[in-house]
Amino acid sequence: MRDTAIKVVLVGSPNVGKSAIFNYLTGSYVAVSNYPGTTVDISTGHFKFSGQRFEVIDTPGMYSLIPLTEEEKVTRLLLTRQVPDVVVHVVDAKNLRRMLNMTIQLIDAGLPVILNLNIMDEAQNMGMLIDVSLLEKMLGIPVIATSAVNRIGLEALKKTVGQYKRVKPSVFKLSDGIEQSVTKISGLLTRTYGLSKRITALLLLQGDAMTFSIAQTEAAWPKIAAAIEQLSSNKKNNLDALIATERQVIVDKIVVKAVRYARFERHKMKMLAEWLGRVTREPLTGIPLVCLVLYFGLYQFVGKFGAGYLVDYINNSVFVPIISPVAEGVANAYIPWEWLRSLLVGEYGIFTMGFRYATAIILPIVGTFFLAFAILEDTGYLPRLAMLVDSIFRYFGLNGRAVIPLTLGLGCGTMAVMVTRTLESKRERLLATFLLSLTIPCSAQLGVVLALLSHNSAAVILWSVYMVLIFVTVGWLSAKFVPGHRSAFYMEIPPLRLPLASNVIKKAYTRMSWYFMEILPVFIVTSVVLWAGDRSGILNTMIQYVEPAMVLIGLPPETAQAFLLGFFRRDYGAAGLYDLAVAGKLTDAQLVVAAVALTLFVPCVAQFAIMVKERGLITAGAMVVLIVMVAFVSAALVHQVLQLLLF
Repeated sequence: MRDTAIKVVLVGSPNVGKSAIFNYLTGSYVAVSNYPGTTVDISTGHFKFSGQRFEVIDTPGMYSLIPLTEEEKVTRLLLTRQVPDVVVHVVDAKNLRRMLNMTIQLIDAGLPVILNLNIMDEAQNMGMLIDVSLLEKMLGIPVIATSAVNRIGLEALKKTVGQYKRVKPSVFKLSDGIEQSVTKISGLLTRTYGLSKRITALLLLQGDAMTFSIAQTEAAWPKIAAAIEQLSSNKKNNLDALIATERQVIVDKIVVKAVRYARFERHKMKMLAEWLGRVTREPLTGIPLVCLVLYFGLYQFVGKFGAGYLVDYINNSVFVPIISPVAEGVANAYIPWEWLRSLLVGEYGIFTMGFRYATAIILPIVGTFFLAFAILEDTGYLPRLAMLVDSIFRYFGLNGRAVIPLTLGLGCGTMAVMVTRTLESKRERLLATFLLSLTIPCSAQLGVVLALLSHNSAAVILWSVYMVLIFVTVGWLSAKFVPGHRSAFYMEIPPLRLPLASNVIKKAYTRMSWYFMEILPVFIVTSVVLWAGDRSGILNTMIQYVEPAMVLIGLPPETAQAFLLGFFRRDYGAAGLYDLAVAGKLTDAQLVVAAVALTLFVPCVAQFAIMVKERGLITAGAMVVLIVMVAFVSAALVHQVLQLLLF
């Protein structure tokens, strides 16, 4: 028995259930989503088997050992640098033909592979009969069938991982010309690549940039380059495509022998799901469905129920009349120092402002959004939405995959900027980050805005149309001025599924907890800063400097405070705007102007920090300057238009 933990790495394409298997093995929870790109960061957990400790690493999704996206690059680096003891390749059993290509790459790489055929329940529902024993024999590696959702086969997988003994897998030979070049190049390699010489040679023939960067330091690089050039000149087709095609021929031969299809009568619910899956992808039917999802999911559930009913009840019926007086009474009775009482329960008090904003105003909105978003994820709707908007996003220099971070931005911009890593090119990540920071309100902002404007449908329509117009205009201009081209669109399209209530609630609760733990310290610190600024007079001075800008866009001077709060967090500023509206200090026209300005306003501190981390300080700073300019110019324009319409 080893003293150190045995390292187990889970790899596979997005949306094959790696995270669900990770949760089972480790007993911990990460977001399990029915769309690609959820596992952006690497998650680590542990389990024990027969007294031996195992470390499990859940990696970002990858389609091939040749990375196209940043997340695929992370997984590739992990495989080459972590020296895993076991690699569990999780595949979608019903897409076995497409996914075995990577299994062969992992075997060629000399990695200790276990093939996990997951989502077997859906494969069987399609009539697929997979001979697991024959597949295991043909590949020369352990093969385990599971259904993570139904918790079938997971204990067998855990046992196989726990008892894994390295075996000699099958060797999958390609054509003679390629094999001769592989042998020649392998004999010239002396550097450490973290993978077998065979796969290293194949990656060089396929033009993999990561392998090339190391190989070019080889003493025999001229000979290696000559071997690659010689094979390339002898073949009419691109070597990358040629090798992929030959591998696919091998895969097809395996699948023909190992997979059979049974004839069966399709269930009516299955036929209904397939029909719904089609109509959600077609523009003629898909666009009206998107409008229905936005109306019921965001406007009615998040805006009216979350930001309207829940916030009104918790804030106005519980917090303000019951909790706040009790807190103030305790502070006045037991705290003799006035400055400390004002810090805790004063106008900018930690409890009366920071804690109240976080729990009574923001959390109900964020909670309802994450609940709605979890349902959309687990039904498999988001990949279809991505497919639907791909033809539109091309005008913004993006492809359909960008809908994932942009939609997630409606929940939390900080998480969404991190998820832009799933986009293929640096240009696409830059464009998506800018659009997120400028035009996509977080759930708290969105909920407050919808709640404030919901009594006037014309105001909601005007705000919505203007936001879409800004999104389209800025997106189109950005795509024109930022050099480069958009990448090709590809994405796994899972079948539509009925979401499991337990998983939806667990996911929403986990994200709410993460969000609350992030915002509460920020809100408390913000309250302390505002309190200190108020006591010292600095806050009033800053407000006086901002007030002329508010007046310029037709807002009362009091809104300057809400915009200053927006520098700390967008949702903090939105909560300040909520207080002003409840106090009756804003007309409907002013509410529209304030909603436009605050929606377009600078990203919160947490989001800005992630922007700096992901895009760099100079780029993030330039974005903020542009955002401030667009926000105030847009608000001034809306103010002028409303004045012309109303007077």
